[in-house]
Amino acid sequence: MKTVDIVKWVATAIQLMGYALTGLNIVPLNVFFFFAGIVLWFAVGFMWKDRAIMVVHLGAFAALLIGYLNAPVVIEG
Repeated sequence: MKTVDIVKWVATAIQLMGYALTGLNIVPLNVFFFFAGIVLWFAVGFMWKDRAIMVVHLGAFAALLIGYLNAPVVIEG
């Protein structure tokens, strides 16, 4: 199996875990899984020299980062 295929499947598994964590409302852990998946999928796009994959994941990274940084801070107590 090629390196790119391994990265692709690891990225896919991590993204699916992010979706599962979102469905279970486990935050912000879900966001960190999404960040990891996005970075790995960007790497796949780079290895394939596929600009569309790189651009969509740069956009996803930016949107997720902006949302994360603007999320309200919840203090439980």
